[in-house]
Amino acid sequence: MTKPSAPLKKKPAPRKPAAPPHAAAAFDKAAPEMNALERDALIPINIDIPRAVSQVLGVLPGLLALRPLIAERLPTHDVGLVDRLETYALAAWYAHLAWLSSGGSQSGLKPLLEEAAPLRANLLGDAEALARRGLVDAETVADIRAGNGHMDTASDLVALSALFSGSWSEIAGKTAATEDEVRRAGELGPELLAALGVREHGAAPGPSDAADKRARAFTLFVNAYDQTRRAVAYLRWNEGDVDAIAPSLYKGRGGRGASPRDTDAAPQEDPLEQPDAAPASPDAAAP
Repeated sequence: MTKPSAPLKKKPAPRKPAAPPHAAAAFDKAAPEMNALERDALIPINIDIPRAVSQVLGVLPGLLALRPLIAERLPTHDVGLVDRLETYALAAWYAHLAWLSSGGSQSGLKPLLEEAAPLRANLLGDAEALARRGLVDAETVADIRAGNGHMDTASDLVALSALFSGSWSEIAGKTAATEDEVRRAGELGPELLAALGVREHGAAPGPSDAADKRARAFTLFVNAYDQTRRAVAYLRWNEGDVDAIAPSLYKGRGGRGASPRDTDAAPQEDPLEQPDAAPASPDAAAP
């Protein structure tokens, strides 16, 4: 019998999403399941998708480590959801980028690049200082530092925003980085990736089609993570570390952050009724 491990005290650091070509392959792989979803089953998009994807990619190794225990203790649970979670996360990431670029990139590429480079440099410097103090994961920061080129700059901003946001309660008052900078990095990274995609490939399909695909990919991703989190909550009840192993994507909403099912606490809106500008719920990207 597989034995539970000791309680996990600290949740893993977020990881930056894969480059668009890799994410596009994941989107294509998940497309049949996305297309099979009924419209009334789509979940309202009321969290920051890039941050959620980075968060789930960060905890994925720990979830995969629990796979044998899930299969053994919960035989009726679809353990394949754990296997497919990375694919679903990257599909949601790609669909979000396609949605951002569906308007032909309303923000010019040059000003985005001019804003992105110094923001990345400042946040990365702050992250390295925090890593030296042991306040954020040094390996994650080193991975961000290794990036080069415009695509990496964009992905690095997403990763930095998620890193600071996920650790804000521990680092507030100990860093020169501001909440506005962290929030802007989470917005600017996807905007820049979308603009680079438009320059390379032209605009994505029309906004309505892109919004539908985004809603479907998001629903597939969130449902899979939600069900996996339910399994973890059952298996790790005595250890009390579900929020470290599989933290809520809706943390801080409605005072139900510790519940395995947090989507019920989020405000409802039509998943396809989304503005053309990059979405930003008041607390989605903020620490």
